[in-house]
Amino acid sequence: MTHQVHAFEPPERFVAGTVGPPGERTFFLQARGGGRLVSVALEKVQVSLLAEKLEELLAEAQRRFGVELPEAPAALGDNDPLDTPVDEEFRVGTLGLAFDVDSATVVIEAIAAGETEVEVELGGDEDDETDEDEEPDEDLDRLRVRLTPEATREFIERARRVVNAGRPPCPLCGQPLDPAGHLCPRHNGYHR
Repeated sequence: MTHQVHAFEPPERFVAGTVGPPGERTFFLQARGGGRLVSVALEKVQVSLLAEKLEELLAEAQRRFGVELPEAPAALGDNDPLDTPVDEEFRVGTLGLAFDVDSATVVIEAIAAGETEVEVELGGDEDDETDEDEEPDEDLDRLRVRLTPEATREFIERARRVVNAGRPPCPLCGQPLDPAGHLCPRHNGYHR
């Protein structure tokens, strides 16, 4: 089975965005560059964690390598919708982050969710040569993006705005409020 590596080093645009109304949104990472457009689907919590971990990665790069980091953007950055058509290449299962000291860039890698089946090899046949260093997800599609610290900060700010743009939380229980209300556990199941 062949796999694709969609590499954007650097992209013209790399953003997190959504499609659909609040409560039914599908989250995407979208990269554009060189006449190509790649969109991969992921969960809201993955977008939130990606923004958080990117912030930590930048702080660690500054602490360990003395990388000069830009301040958080004061002006509202890229707030445009996702480029169309939004065709899902794959659903993200794993996100990887790295900081390349030589080029002072952040590398983000979104790897497709693998199949749930796990091959179990029973011992006894020593003629089979297996590469133990081979990663189990080497044959999965991936999106690889290389960003400057400035572009990473812009991505973090937009990702946070996208995550927070959903349904408002219930002031009592914190669960999302639907336009018709919700069954609040703090009110013993009465509509709020």
